[in-house]
Amino acid sequence: MQMTNKERLAREIAGHLLQINAIKLNAETPFTWASGLRAPIYCDNRLSLSFPPVRDAIAGALAEIVRRDFPEAQIIAGVATGAIAHGVLVAERLYLPFAYVRSAPKAHGLESRIEGKVHEGQKVVVIEDLISTGKSSLAACRALQKEGLDLLGMAAIFSYELVAAGRNLDDAGFPVITLSSYPALLEVAAEKGFIPHDDLKVLQSWREDPEAWSETKQ
Repeated sequence: MQMTNKERLAREIAGHLLQINAIKLNAETPFTWASGLRAPIYCDNRLSLSFPPVRDAIAGALAEIVRRDFPEAQIIAGVATGAIAHGVLVAERLYLPFAYVRSAPKAHGLESRIEGKVHEGQKVVVIEDLISTGKSSLAACRALQKEGLDLLGMAAIFSYELVAAGRNLDDAGFPVITLSSYPALLEVAAEKGFIPHDDLKVLQSWREDPEAWSETKQ
């Protein structure tokens, strides 16, 4: 069966991220996330900024999403801290204003959560680097809506496509579009020899229940 353009892009971006070690996979020796969960994957999309061809491919693909799916966009907002630079690159390509959303208001000065000039009623697209459970991404979106902006949707580089994220984002009330995903990543990783084929089932099972998987690796 012939791949769609979306599937082709997902594999291309996954390949880039694997090649530069922005994403690491290890079923035998899991990584410990900040939450304490043990996981077979670690993702740091900020590394892509150090590789101009990868950086350019990601920025171009995100900008194309905005052009195609959110043509009415008037401002781009990045989620701090990982998506600030990516958001700037997208805004520059589209020649649109840029702002970013902190995870919490500053504890000094104006105590702002949104940095940059925004206006009530502005049509905004949020740029995110990584979607795990979706909670932090949604919190940033809600902060923009609280300021009166018209949220058109979100574009992200990569999603683990966890069940919890699916529930959270399905209830969000706006479209979320990602360049690549965990299932696409596993396909490319296995084909290109980044992981043994024997590890595929273990890696796939993590996505189905990350908490239970983590418990088995403590």
